[in-house]
Amino acid sequence: MEGLRKLEQVQRTILSMQSRESISSSNNNHNHNHNHADCDRFLANFILLLIQPYGDLDMEKKCKLINENLPKISTVFLEEALPCLSEKGNCEHKAGTNSLQTDHDDMAMVGLAAMQDANSTLEDFCRSYFMFHDMDVNRPQSIFRYLPILSFTESYIYQLDRLNEKMLKIPTEEVTVLERGFHLEANQSWVVKFIELFKTNPFGLLVLPFEHHGLLTERIREEFRHGEEYWALERKLCCALTSNKKILVEDVMRAIHLKSFDYRVLNLLLYQLRGEKVNDLHMEFLSVSEFLVELSDDMFDYEAKCISEAEEKYDRLLRDLDPKLSTNYQRRCEEATREGGKLSGPYLGTWSIPPVIVDEDFYRSEFSNSK
Repeated sequence: MEGLRKLEQVQRTILSMQSRESISSSNNNHNHNHNHADCDRFLANFILLLIQPYGDLDMEKKCKLINENLPKISTVFLEEALPCLSEKGNCEHKAGTNSLQTDHDDMAMVGLAAMQDANSTLEDFCRSYFMFHDMDVNRPQSIFRYLPILSFTESYIYQLDRLNEKMLKIPTEEVTVLERGFHLEANQSWVVKFIELFKTNPFGLLVLPFEHHGLLTERIREEFRHGEEYWALERKLCCALTSNKKILVEDVMRAIHLKSFDYRVLNLLLYQLRGEKVNDLHMEFLSVSEFLVELSDDMFDYEAKCISEAEEKYDRLLRDLDPKLSTNYQRRCEEATREGGKLSGPYLGTWSIPPVIVDEDFYRSEFSNSK
């Protein structure tokens, strides 16, 4: 009788939802109808759970709890919870040993070298970007509260970047052998795995912990795609240089725009960690700032018109920022310029466009002899 009563409640709830057009009442596809019925029953049971009295929680508090916590419940979370329920709650021995921690082949791991490489970027990110979140970089609590996930993310990206560079150093015929899976020396066998990783989904292992902690957003996924595009362009440009092939200016400019994707990932992560909405003005301003920084770092033959346009956009967005934030960011730029060795002049430094290096080998030889 209890079972029939529950079925009746579920059916009554489904009819009520259909009358309010919360769910569809019909569909012509038989297979879809079968899945559709399962969905209806699931939603009906969920609603029945919500309307049950529980302590002093009213409907508004229940809905608020759902809205706040539902984004944190991922597929990974539910799959990990399932064994605990199916084994009558006997999951104490599995604490801390979920799939993210035990299956090392499917786990994002970073080495010490990658962490050391990432350190300067993390320092610059904290000093240059925290102010856009009203965070005081001089307070250790501000840094260490979010440092684990920020450091882990940047270190993993640096590790992928190091592997991408290693791939560039492998002769073309050797890459072909590796891709075919032929026998390799012990110190080269790892290359096969990471060549395959770059061919498929280099950020796949980083997505898992992001999903697990409810941090993954579509904008972060987009920046990961930008990272893949940047590394592909880097390999394309480097191969063109070594093969004396023509390089397209469009590819170079696109690569510069994409290069700081890691800063944008960290910034978007910080919004998620703090539970804040992304500030699009700040993101656009910082994107232009990143572009100018990358130009100054990597410039070898760019048109002055492109630099002027970027600087005009930078100045316009700078004026749109909150005056205090604008002042603080300009002060940080002055610090970064001095740290780079420029002790006087404009706070962003000055442009010095070197001549094109036609014969790179000759240039390197002359440079070495001059030293």
